Amino acid sequence: MKCCLREIEGKQAHDPKFIEKMKSSSLSSSSSRCLYVPGPVIVGAGPSGLATAACLKEKGVPSVILERSNCIASLWQLKTYDRLRLHLPKQFCELPLMGFPSDFPTYPSKQQFVDYLEAYARKFGIEPRFDETVSRAEYDGTLGFWRVRSVGAKGEETEYVCRWLVVATGENAEASTPEMEGMGEFGGDVRHTSSYKSGQEFGGKRVLVVGCGNSGMEVCLDLCNHNAKPSLVVRDTVHVLPREMLGISTFGLSMWLLKWLPLRLVDRFLLVVSRLMLGDTVRFGLARPELGPLELKNLSGKTPVLDVGTLAKIKSGDIKVRPSIKSLKRHAVEFAGGEIENFDAIILATGYKSNVPSWLKEKDMFSEKDGYPRRPFPNGWKGERGLYAVGFTKRGLLGTSMDAMKIAQDIQRCWKEEAKPHHYDKR
Repeated sequence: MKCCLREIEGKQAHDPKFIEKMKSSSLSSSSSRCLYVPGPVIVGAGPSGLATAACLKEKGVPSVILERSNCIASLWQLKTYDRLRLHLPKQFCELPLMGFPSDFPTYPSKQQFVDYLEAYARKFGIEPRFDETVSRAEYDGTLGFWRVRSVGAKGEETEYVCRWLVVATGENAEASTPEMEGMGEFGGDVRHTSSYKSGQEFGGKRVLVVGCGNSGMEVCLDLCNHNAKPSLVVRDTVHVLPREMLGISTFGLSMWLLKWLPLRLVDRFLLVVSRLMLGDTVRFGLARPELGPLELKNLSGKTPVLDVGTLAKIKSGDIKVRPSIKSLKRHAVEFAGGEIENFDAIILATGYKSNVPSWLKEKDMFSEKDGYPRRPFPNGWKGERGLYAVGFTKRGLLGTSMDAMKIAQDIQRCWKEEAKPHHYDKR
């Protein structure tokens, strides 16, 4: 602890009031190991944390990444299903300063994306501190520093003291599981998609998938391919678009059209082409929202489903569409219309949520309700007193890259300012 305090004092030797601040701070009485970090502390070693660390490194600013898991991109490595591929073409999923290998396919597989991230970390010399779960982070106004407390795999505590804190835990930190009446009565396998790997273990079984986003749709298709009998709960309206239109990716086509046409006109075009290619999805129990897919994405962050073959299975009857759930019974589900059907397992494709409010003791930048920055994109990346957010844009890896570059540029400016010699009036 004394070493930590001396190091901080050394960094603040130009501040004649700093010693008094140290004496009045509770930091010196802490029993945890204390480390001073000259650059920012980044919480989270997913794509967001890696991108920010790389951009900082390129600008000559060192950083420390704290990661609760034992690997980078733990969501991708440990909590995704085997058949997962990037839903968007690789050029829209690159992190700053390094593209994908030219021999990667248009839609890289899960393992290829992980390989890319590991190569990215190696290229920029990024070495996160693994198995360190941040339990608390707060700004110490007396010191003028952030204090970030982590707990190691063996329960050991470490406190990091830093000028800048980057929250990179993102939108998918914790599985979001809905409360359903009779959950304890069901008796069968109920799991979130974070624990689902393959439909192989469900061969011949009746499986109910709850949630009709990209994950729910793809899990249903995977179950079909392994001879399971899936049904899909559709609780809300959803836009289903073909993954490609006119021989190019729907996303890429949309981005190009938006350069020339207003958003609502592009939405109208997407829906007309989708109807020609996929038919009227309402006939199959998939009603569309009133707002177009791009407008809805901009306003709510809700992503349209890019179809990779699931709709054909719905049309053929291999996947049955069901209404919302009223309650669970013993190996059965009662739906909103009163119909009761037997199932062997339930897969919850109900998404993820931010966990920031559980550890960041700050109420101005982040909402306590949903753990997202209060200011909407593109202004949610910067808070006060050296606090930053990356990976909360609801715009995928493109949004992550934009934020990472802005954060690195802003911290570099502050870094250079603090490196300048300070002159004080000694009178």
